[in-house]
Amino acid sequence: MTTESAATAGTTEKQISLPLSKAIEISFRSLKIRFWRSLITIGGIFFGIAFLMSILTGASINEALVDSGSPQVRALLEQKGADGDSATQQIWLVSLSLLVCVVGITNAMLMSVTERYREIGTMKCLGALDKFIIQLFVLESTFQGLVGSVGGVILGCLFMLISMMTSYGWDPLVLFPVADVAWSGLYSLGAGLGLAIIGALYPAYRASQMPPADAMRTEV
Repeated sequence: MTTESAATAGTTEKQISLPLSKAIEISFRSLKIRFWRSLITIGGIFFGIAFLMSILTGASINEALVDSGSPQVRALLEQKGADGDSATQQIWLVSLSLLVCVVGITNAMLMSVTERYREIGTMKCLGALDKFIIQLFVLESTFQGLVGSVGGVILGCLFMLISMMTSYGWDPLVLFPVADVAWSGLYSLGAGLGLAIIGALYPAYRASQMPPADAMRTEV
């Protein structure tokens, strides 16, 4: 009896060891089905990362303008009052916006878990591992984080560049620090992906721990 159970368990494990490509396919299909809700989640990441990128881009351009040694630019920068207090305020604002972003991601993913009780229960009844369920939700959140972060990086950079050109003329474009802004873009992109993954961890864990029988009995 023990041998048969072990054999059955071994067979089941082989049947549900699905490749990563299958998890990606299911994740994309779920995002298409819940397209508008996905857009809301992407929007939260988009604006949070755009804010972060605009602050980082502004700091890089300001540094480039100071290094240029132009007296007119220095006078304008001093007139703008770029000091330590304003930098601290910006850090707090960015931190709060990213925190709100994580909360929004977690809330959206929890709603997705609630809507998919039967789907999750069906997969678990068919032998899906907890690891596979977690993988699905983390992948979905990662895709949303990637799209929102890329868009946010582009918007934040362009917005700050145009904003500073209205104040300093063509100098910000001529002295545009490509390398520094590129690193800021990579940092912002990594931050967006990290926030998306962090926001999805608890909902994914909750989905993976759902008893299959209870999920199948749930009416949604």
